[in-house]
Amino acid sequence: MGMISEFKDFIAKGNAMDLAVGVIVGASFGAIVNSLVSDVITPALLNPALKAAQVEDLAGLKTDGGILYGKFLAAVISFLVIAFVIFLLVKAMNSMKKKQEPAPAAPAGPTQEQLLAEIRDLLKK
Repeated sequence: MGMISEFKDFIAKGNAMDLAVGVIVGASFGAIVNSLVSDVITPALLNPALKAAQVEDLAGLKTDGGILYGKFLAAVISFLVIAFVIFLLVKAMNSMKKKQEPAPAAPAGPTQEQLLAEIRDLLKK
């Protein structure tokens, strides 16, 4: 019964729930980013450039040994586009956050010399 109790405590702590929520939201966000890249950005920006350079034929390129270097290059290009889109999304989210005003400085207290002078004056009395 000890292991079951420990497992229940582990689940109830919240760490497992936070991790589960993070994974689920991350997967959903991944789907959004993939759709944004494949459905919006690639057709609008890259298709004319890719057609002009005939880069879509890269996927079929391979060496005599069967290495598909064209597929690798297409994956690298896809990664760079996705990374740039995520960068733009994070930058936009950061700019939407409220800028926190710096906390006002704490009022300056008396200096050491002032405190010593006060103590001296009190001792004189």
